[in-house]
Amino acid sequence: MKSKYILTILLLIIGIVSCDEEKLDPVNPNQLGIETFYQTGPQLEAAVNAVYAGLQANNLYNREYFFLHDLLSDDCASGGPQLETPRAQILNHVFDASNPLVSANWRGWFRIVHRANLVLDNADNAQEEITDNFRNRLMGEAYFLRALAYYELVTLWGPVPMLTTFATTPDGFPRTSESEIYATIFSDLQEAINRLPSKSQYSGNDVGRATQGAAHALAAKTYLFRGEYNEARPHLEAIIGSGEYSLVNRYLDNFEEENENNSESVWEVQFTEEYGDAGGWNADGSGIAEVTFRGQEYGPKAWRNVVPSASLVNEFETVANGAEKDDPRGVYSFYRIGDTYNNGQNVLTEEKVQGDTDRPSWRKYQMIYKRENEDTRSGINFRVIRYADVLLMMAEVENETNGPGAALPYINEVRARADVDMPPYPTAQYPTGSPEEMRIAIMHERRVEFGGEQIRNRDIRRWRMHGMLTEEPISNWNQRFIRLPLPQEEIDNNSALTGSDQNDGY
Repeated sequence: MKSKYILTILLLIIGIVSCDEEKLDPVNPNQLGIETFYQTGPQLEAAVNAVYAGLQANNLYNREYFFLHDLLSDDCASGGPQLETPRAQILNHVFDASNPLVSANWRGWFRIVHRANLVLDNADNAQEEITDNFRNRLMGEAYFLRALAYYELVTLWGPVPMLTTFATTPDGFPRTSESEIYATIFSDLQEAINRLPSKSQYSGNDVGRATQGAAHALAAKTYLFRGEYNEARPHLEAIIGSGEYSLVNRYLDNFEEENENNSESVWEVQFTEEYGDAGGWNADGSGIAEVTFRGQEYGPKAWRNVVPSASLVNEFETVANGAEKDDPRGVYSFYRIGDTYNNGQNVLTEEKVQGDTDRPSWRKYQMIYKRENEDTRSGINFRVIRYADVLLMMAEVENETNGPGAALPYINEVRARADVDMPPYPTAQYPTGSPEEMRIAIMHERRVEFGGEQIRNRDIRRWRMHGMLTEEPISNWNQRFIRLPLPQEEIDNNSALTGSDQNDGY
């Protein structure tokens, strides 16, 4: 599916036009509307592809999603001469309801909701060139994507407007309670589990679509966010017991183009450089491109707007003249002055790097491992859920329910990856004889395994919510940041919301 998202989008004619516009242009006989579009299996598949395409938009994985999550965490710091003001506000935790990154992510996820609702509301209308199995699979994908959107929304904003059918009027929608939103997420994910195939059942252009394993993993993540470990367990067991997934031997296979959708990938957002121009494209059906700005924004030979934070760099285990060894994931995650790139043909020198060259730069998702320069066209997929995440979630579930002994096999499996090969726990630095000690080890392992992968922000939030942090990792944290502000433009334009609906502190 990597190269077919956009080619099958037909705009879908989902907007609402004013009465005056209808009078000026009452009917366009060459344009398909909702009533005439969802008639065949290929048309329904095109509508599902349009949902996926929303993930590639500038306000989500093309650009603003990774900025929002990385800058809200303690994984990143400003790298170049000057970070743009909206991003600096997020990094420094001085943002308010007018911040463009907050608004962009809000709009992006509600676009996913709207497009998924269009599929689910019209799936039964398709009667030609479709089988029941094909329809069920397409609906399962839509259920998964809607659940993903509401997972992002409710875990960041709390109560948000909830739409389970597509909007047909400009009337506003009030906030819905978190409990009702979570109930919908779990219901959607169960529908997805019931309808979706396993990863190995996809082939060709369908590789990369939502799978049963991805739905189980998202359910587990949602339960962990709520601190509901026993409820997360069966979903993690289903993935581990499926035989569909395993850790890759080479850590960097998770962040390079040639090794996408590998055995460790539970689910990833697809990108490719094969189609279109990156400039100004917003994945809304009006352009053709499937690239991300991640390499250009973070790369040492690019804008270098964001670099790893000192606390993240220092988190990796280092041992001088000891029996243990340095954690090689520190080398795999970062570029430093003197490192080679471009298949070993070039050396990274101070003259090639903007900003403070004493600080490392990101290596994950950088295209310069095989070419001389970054640019705004990167086709490397985003690995949203990796099997390593599943194993470390299972370690956490076991520790919180059965104790550290039950957690050890899962956390040590991640450390035993062939090209990581770190000593198993317990270690001198991380004793794991008590649940509290194991918890610290799991937090450490998640940070060094997933640095810069948009996971740390939500980990911190859930551990903070459940009183599990031994110290606050964000120096200027304020309780109001437990939730993001509802975008001011949403309050201004949603007739069902007023200023009193804003989250506390904004």
